[in-house]
Amino acid sequence: MHKIKELYSREEAKKIKESFWTSFGMFMSPIPNADGEKVTWVNYKTGIRYLFFRMEATNKIAQIGIEIANPDEGIRALIFEQFKEFKAVLEAELEEEWIWDELSYDENGKATARIYTEIKGASVFKREDWPELISFFKPRIIALDSFWSSAQYGFDLFK
Repeated sequence: MHKIKELYSREEAKKIKESFWTSFGMFMSPIPNADGEKVTWVNYKTGIRYLFFRMEATNKIAQIGIEIANPDEGIRALIFEQFKEFKAVLEAELEEEWIWDELSYDENGKATARIYTEIKGASVFKREDWPELISFFKPRIIALDSFWSSAQYGFDLFK
């Protein structure tokens, strides 16, 4: 991250990231969700508090995944276990295996559980990398949505 700080001020870096996510959102906006409804892909709503489908892009890495951020360690573990029950369905929908991390920490140091995948080498700060980033995020967020369309009912008790 030090290189970016040298190249871009915090404000410039923020604007570039916002520009990427706005572009991605516009690119994805015509695509309905698995239920045929309009969806905000960038800020995907799971309907479960503390459960997020996150996409992140930096100067070195891009990640997409499921983040379980419930502050209650027991509930967080139960939700993670519930995802394990759906692992075969999730991976069939994604057509790839993801990393399962039962204890992770977000950028604020809060404990989370994550199920994710990543690519290295593509930078959100290089416009020429944006097609690669979009090609990475698009099929995976659509697959997560398709998975969630049927699996979400197995998580109703966490609403």
